[in-house]
Amino acid sequence: MIRITSIFYLALLSVFLLALLPAKVSAQSKQPVLKGTERVKMFSAQADMREASPYKDMHWQYIGPTNISGRCTDVEAVSPRGGQYAIWVGSATGGVWKSVNEGTTFEPVFDEMPTASIGDIAIDPKNPDVVWVGTGEANIFRSSNAGCGVFKTTDGGQSWSLMGLENTHTIGRIRISPENTDIVYVASPGHEWTPNEERGLYKTIDGGKSWTRILSVNQNAGVVDVVLDPRDPNTIYATTWERIRLKWNDPRTWPETRHCGVWKSTDAGKTWKEINDGLPAPQHRGRIGIDISLSNPDVLYLLLDNYEIAYKAQPGELDSYGRQKQDVIKGATVYRSDNAGSSWKQVSGLTEETKVYMERHSGTYGWVFGQIRVDPKDENTVYSLGIQLHQSVDGGATFKPLRGPHADHHGLWIDP
Repeated sequence: MIRITSIFYLALLSVFLLALLPAKVSAQSKQPVLKGTERVKMFSAQADMREASPYKDMHWQYIGPTNISGRCTDVEAVSPRGGQYAIWVGSATGGVWKSVNEGTTFEPVFDEMPTASIGDIAIDPKNPDVVWVGTGEANIFRSSNAGCGVFKTTDGGQSWSLMGLENTHTIGRIRISPENTDIVYVASPGHEWTPNEERGLYKTIDGGKSWTRILSVNQNAGVVDVVLDPRDPNTIYATTWERIRLKWNDPRTWPETRHCGVWKSTDAGKTWKEINDGLPAPQHRGRIGIDISLSNPDVLYLLLDNYEIAYKAQPGELDSYGRQKQDVIKGATVYRSDNAGSSWKQVSGLTEETKVYMERHSGTYGWVFGQIRVDPKDENTVYSLGIQLHQSVDGGATFKPLRGPHADHHGLWIDP
C-alpha cells in the first residue's frame, strides 16, 4: 500500500511539473531579432564584453578541414595602375575578402562587423580605397541570412563605418555615380519571409550621411538590380521583384503577382515610368537581372525568371522528390532592348535546341541567380550566371557553358 501510494504521488508530481514546463520554457525563450538596428546594438555590446574578457588576447589557429567552402555573392576588382589588381569578394556567410596580388591570396577584412552576410560590393571609381558594402544576401536560399545596412571604408578595408539602412535586411545592388561619387544608389529587395516597408531604391547625395527612398512599390516588392547610363548617370534603370517565399514552398509567382518589372528614370530618380513592353505578363515575371552595354548604351539586356509554362507535366511523372511533377516553366529567358528600354524582345530560346538549353540554365531556381553582364567593348557578347557560367557572342540568341571549378554562379566582373 505504501509503495502504491508513493508511485501515485510521484506520478501526480510529474504531471504537475509537466504542466509548468511550457510556461518555464516560454519565459526563457528569446524573441527573434527583427531589426538591423537591434542587431548592431547587440553586436556593440558583444564587442564590449570581448574587450573586457580576460581571454581577449588568446588566438585561435585554424587546423581544418580544408575542403569547406560557401557561395560568394559578388566580386569586384580595381584595374591596376602600374601594379597588381585589388580584388574584393563578398560571400553569403563569410564577410568580405580582399586580395592585393590578383587572387593568389585573400584576407578577410570584414570580420569585426555585426554581420557576415554580403549582398553587393561597389568600389568608388575615383578612389579605390573607398568601398561600399551592402549587407544581407539578395539571393533566396533556405540558408540566406539578413544583413544590417550599408557599410563604407575609406582606407581600403582597414576600418568600416555603418552608413545606415539597417532595416533593409538585404541589398541587391550598389551603384556609384561616376561624376559625383558622393551620389550612391542602393537597391533593397526586402525580407525573404515577411512583408516589410523598407524595400525599394535608396539614394544619397552626401556620401551616405542621409538617404532618400526614390523608388518604392509596396511592402512585398523591392528593388533588386540597378544600372546607370554611362552617357548620363541621371538616367537610371531598376528592376523590381516580389521577393517573398512561403514556409512550405519555393519562391514563385502567383496570379496576383503584379510588381516584378523594369523601371526607368531620366531625372536621377525624381520620377519613374515602367518599361515592360515586350515582356511576359506581370504574373509570369519573377526575378529580373539587368545590364547595359557600355559600348552602345541604347542596348540593354534582361535575365528574366519566366513563369510561363514551357510544357505540361505528364500524369505519373515524378520530380526528384518522388512527387507528381508540376508543369515546367520556361525559366531563364534573355530579353534585349535596342532603344534604351522603350521595348524589349526575347532573344534566347527561340529554337527548340536553344529552348531546351535555357530550361537547364538555372533549373527551376531563377530566384537564386538573376545576374547578367554585357562585355564592355562588345554589345553582342553577353554572360549570364546560372548553374554554369554561360556566354553568348550573338546578342543572346545562343549560349554555351564556360566550364569552371564549381557549379552555381552569382557574381562576375569583366576587366574593361
